[in-house]
Amino acid sequence: MVVLAASIISKSGKGELLTIQITSLFHDDFTSGQELIVPEYSYSLDEDGIGRTAFEILFAFDEVISLGHKENVTVAQVKQYCEMESHEERLHKLVLQSKINETKDVMKRKASEIDKSKIEKNRERRAFMALQSMGSGRFDSGYGSDNSVHGGSGSGNGSGLGFSNDIDSFSSKSKGRSSAAASAPPKGLGMQLGRTQKTNQFLESLKAEGEVIVEDVRAVIGQSKPAAPPPTDPVTVTIEEKLNVTLKRDGGVGSFDVQGTLSLQIINQDDGFIQVQIETGSNPGLLYKTHPNINKEMFSGENILALKDPNRPFPAGQAGDGVSLLKWRMQSADESLVPLSINCWPSVSGNETYVNLEYEAPTMFDLHNVVISIPLPALRGAPNVQQIDGEWRYDSRRSILEWSILLIDDSNRSGAMEFVIPAADTSQLFPISVQFTATSTFSDLKVVNIAPLKDGEPPKFAQRTLLSTENYQVV
Repeated sequence: MVVLAASIISKSGKGELLTIQITSLFHDDFTSGQELIVPEYSYSLDEDGIGRTAFEILFAFDEVISLGHKENVTVAQVKQYCEMESHEERLHKLVLQSKINETKDVMKRKASEIDKSKIEKNRERRAFMALQSMGSGRFDSGYGSDNSVHGGSGSGNGSGLGFSNDIDSFSSKSKGRSSAAASAPPKGLGMQLGRTQKTNQFLESLKAEGEVIVEDVRAVIGQSKPAAPPPTDPVTVTIEEKLNVTLKRDGGVGSFDVQGTLSLQIINQDDGFIQVQIETGSNPGLLYKTHPNINKEMFSGENILALKDPNRPFPAGQAGDGVSLLKWRMQSADESLVPLSINCWPSVSGNETYVNLEYEAPTMFDLHNVVISIPLPALRGAPNVQQIDGEWRYDSRRSILEWSILLIDDSNRSGAMEFVIPAADTSQLFPISVQFTATSTFSDLKVVNIAPLKDGEPPKFAQRTLLSTENYQVV
């Protein structure tokens, strides 16, 4: 309401509260091309859905309108402006990285000190073993007690203390003491506790840098995954498709497989007495399979997902995305169905390899969070990126160059990237892995209505649609 009140004002400063102006504002200013701003931030367009994402929608509106007039921006630009990092955030990250690097240096020095101490201790132990092999009988029979041994061996310089403690340890075993006394920690091994603590700190510093540390297997098995946030709507319908595609580097499709599921999640058991009315798209290549408990005749004749026994409700309180009611699959070799094509053109010139990549996306989908990962040979530094449409990041640990595009829509259906690396075998640049998501699916399946089997109002429901890549490669 604040944005609306500030927007409907003429250039002369007078308020215009006509219904035509308000309608024009929502129709024109909050529409970018063929997409709306609100569905980009809210799955459901009811009161609860808008309330959960109220701040994100207000921030997006602020980027779209200015003094009651529409700004010439696209949906991708609006999302980019809303997600831009601040100078304070960048400064905080730099300070945090500096602390991590400082901790790394300290841990390296401590680890070096521990190694030196261990070497010195082994050297002293070997010297004592040689001494004991020559005259171990004199220590036991000549002095008669441990105290006399302390007095005889500790009367020299400070290093004699270490010898006396080691003598205690060995002489106790030779005298046949109890197992409890033999298992007690010796006096001269006081650095053992510090060693464990410093080692843990060193491992923590490596974890902070992104290093994968494999710890005790029992501890790893005991860990559990964090629970997903519980749904707030009484009924949630999730339509999800997984994409497995293999593209050939010289062109053509090696394999193309789409697997989709429709899942139903119900919070209260009382809301389980329902029927789900769906609407399928016009894709003839899809093969649908229903759950064994679903009435197949109602699905094939009326596109209704209902249980065979109307007296039974749908299961409630299912973990994750709920119970799967419908599955479908599509396989094809048609290259026109590929949502994102990648072309790689490497060429070796002298001591350098020039790599040109380009992507092409048809108009069937708007792709979000696109990441194209190019494997590189082992390099001393980051590659020289000369031109790019989007952003790039080099992972030196895995030697992978990641090309990121926030959103691919009608404004950037094609893009290119060019970088230079030292001369290398071009086959090392494959396979190229691709990841992205979309809010549309190949099936174009959607839920039209949810009808109750008993008297009463139909329950409110939320619908989530997602297309994601499971294994998308260029080989």
